Amino acid sequence: MRSAMNRRDFVLALSAPLALAQIGAGAQSAAPARLKGRIRQGVTRGVFGRGMGLEDACRDAARLAVTGFDLIGPQDWPTLKKYGLVPSMYPPGPGGTIPDALNRRENHAKLEASLRAAIDECAANKVPNIITFSGNRRGMSDAEGADNCVEFLNKVKAHAEDKGVTISLEILNSKVNHRDYMFDHMAWGVDVVRRVNSPRVRILYDIYHAQIMDGDIVRTIRDNIALISHFHTGGNPGRNDIDDTQELNYRYVMREIAALGFTGFVTHEYTPKPGSDPIAVLRKAIEICDV
Repeated sequence: MRSAMNRRDFVLALSAPLALAQIGAGAQSAAPARLKGRIRQGVTRGVFGRGMGLEDACRDAARLAVTGFDLIGPQDWPTLKKYGLVPSMYPPGPGGTIPDALNRRENHAKLEASLRAAIDECAANKVPNIITFSGNRRGMSDAEGADNCVEFLNKVKAHAEDKGVTISLEILNSKVNHRDYMFDHMAWGVDVVRRVNSPRVRILYDIYHAQIMDGDIVRTIRDNIALISHFHTGGNPGRNDIDDTQELNYRYVMREIAALGFTGFVTHEYTPKPGSDPIAVLRKAIEICDV
């Protein structure tokens, strides 16, 4: 006969929503959630709100059955791994910064050295992706910037292929958050990645940013899934919770991503609304995306 604790674990194993409901602020002894697993979900630091330490964030992420943690540097990888979390995206730095990156040839020598070293570090620690950016225009034409990005990526793609690490070029909006950023429309990034023609140079498709600039999210994903390595989520407007208080239907978007057989990470990168319980908001986001 099962003990009371075993019966509880058995019920949790049968019902992901019930398991998720047991986990919130103050529910420190709850058993880990069980998810369907069709979408590999990850988190960033921002979803936990202000003031939560990394150890606590990792503990809560693991209890919620999250498997990835984006944009955490090598010094903290041991903490992630302690909780069974994959460091799913190497943070900015080696691949440049949002305003200053691949589209300027004067950056190439420095970035090539730093990116190669970071790719080696990723390979040694089973980190699947490293982030990079186009950089801002600053008067440069999109065509020249694309040529410069292709030139750079062609220099490093063989090393990424040899090491099994994916260079992920992120789309960002230039309307609200990142004025003058060059890769602000999907067509530009698709052109760059197709010209580089490497399985290890792909696009980080941030759904929040893409919604602001292009919309038509599901059709764009369907048409370009082979070129996408990674997804970020966020509600629009405001980059807050991904529930029914914003314009994106994330449950539908996730169903389409799952149906396409995507095996990378979908990482939550939003800021909880002021006054909300970050763990409750994250629990809801995970449930929405667990299709």
